[in-house]
Amino acid sequence: MSSQSDQKIRIDPSGLLIFNRRTGLNVLLEEIRAPKHLWARAPRQVSFALTNACDLACPYCYAPKVPAALDLGKVTAWLKELDSNGCLGVGFGGGEPTMYRYFAEVCKYAAKETALAVTFTTHAHLVDTTLAKKIEGNVHFIRLSMDGVGVTYETLRGRSFGTFRTHLEVVRGLAPFGINFVVNERTLPDLSAALEFASEVRASEFLLLPQEEVPGLAGVGRPTLTKLHDWIAKYRGPVPLSISEPASETAHTCAMFAYDRGLRAYAHIDATGMLKRSSFAADGVPIGSGAVIEAFDSLLVRSGEERSYENLAELRL
Repeated sequence: MSSQSDQKIRIDPSGLLIFNRRTGLNVLLEEIRAPKHLWARAPRQVSFALTNACDLACPYCYAPKVPAALDLGKVTAWLKELDSNGCLGVGFGGGEPTMYRYFAEVCKYAAKETALAVTFTTHAHLVDTTLAKKIEGNVHFIRLSMDGVGVTYETLRGRSFGTFRTHLEVVRGLAPFGINFVVNERTLPDLSAALEFASEVRASEFLLLPQEEVPGLAGVGRPTLTKLHDWIAKYRGPVPLSISEPASETAHTCAMFAYDRGLRAYAHIDATGMLKRSSFAADGVPIGSGAVIEAFDSLLVRSGEERSYENLAELRL
């Protein structure tokens, strides 16, 4: 296996970014304003739905229910291409990524053969000591899905909250971790208790995910969203808060990359090999057997973002 540095430099619309995947440290030199042809061609972060399979049936799940899983050879090729074009990190999800047949192999490849930060999002119930031994040293951050605590969690996820906590202890031995919390009418009342729990187990981050509207599933209601914003404004707890990008424009959270948003910041590859703006997007550009950067360029043009970045380049210089 090749040896990869944990530190990486990226040039993009926000400036020059120095990133360390082991510590998670970001140092942005925004006074460095490089011309557009020097900008990284890949998004800053890319998520992969390795599989649509999941052994839970959460009522607010937006993931496609059509059976699909990515080919390992394609995934490794895309990881290499993203790495060489300035991507900083990849997140493996699903479905439930730990149900992907080659999950341990793809984590190892990303960690050893690229300089990408490796994260994955999981419900944690399949993360046991056997899996932990296979991925130890090959994961830099883990996101745990926990929508509510106690009875709320058990009602929505159909699993014991005590069992979740047992698996969380295994996760804690692997890498720093954060908690993902879907916000809707049923989970909002548990938000303060969930933050107390996050502090108790020493979570590094708490990611708020206001429920998105997708076909067959309503999004979070405006009254609930207003209450969430009020709650965020009053929050003074020790665990850092972040929020999904679609909701970030109306929530008072810190945005480090003011000029590097949209597709330059993030893109998603679904379990059929389609490159999308996000996991919620209805359409995208098929990657197929071609290059992921080629598909990304096509998506930039289709979305209309390419021209806005050209204008930005002129303003920044």
